[in-house]
Amino acid sequence: MSIATSLSTTTRLLHWLVALLMIGLLCVRFAMATFEIYALYPLHKAVGMLALLLIVPRAVLRLLQGWPAPVRHYPAWEHGLAVLMHWVLLLGTLLMPLSGLVMSAAGGHGVDVFGFELFAAQPDPARPGEVLPLNATAAGIGHTLHWLAGYAVAAAVVLHVAGALKHHVLDKDRTLLRMLGR
Repeated sequence: MSIATSLSTTTRLLHWLVALLMIGLLCVRFAMATFEIYALYPLHKAVGMLALLLIVPRAVLRLLQGWPAPVRHYPAWEHGLAVLMHWVLLLGTLLMPLSGLVMSAAGGHGVDVFGFELFAAQPDPARPGEVLPLNATAAGIGHTLHWLAGYAVAAAVVLHVAGALKHHVLDKDRTLLRMLGR
């Protein structure tokens, strides 16, 4: 069975679970920032950490197996853009939860996954409601990387979906169908 015509159930399952989690997390982040719904931060952090449990094996699997072969020959620019977007998605989905973890933990905010404390918050005894950063520099770097990766992943998701639809609607090839298991 050629990888150009079929993908394993594990590959497809990890793809769709990570895709749904990342799109959901991007939407929650948008709601938090746009509408100042700060109560969503614990949910965002918890789901981000759970997403990491799927993202790491997906990335390892992809690096070990390589990228799926195209279903047919495409122009070099199109293939190059697809490869670039796949790398942005792979690295971005890894960088998002890792940088968020560093930002939150090093910033003294702690990381809690639905009641399981990974990193304790560091309350500032002199300023109630505030925290003491463990490492402000690391927290700042984590924040910057989280912000940049968020925009990169959001843009790559839009291009990835557009590319999948182009393959299905215009090219009428099996690219999207094989990711749907058909």
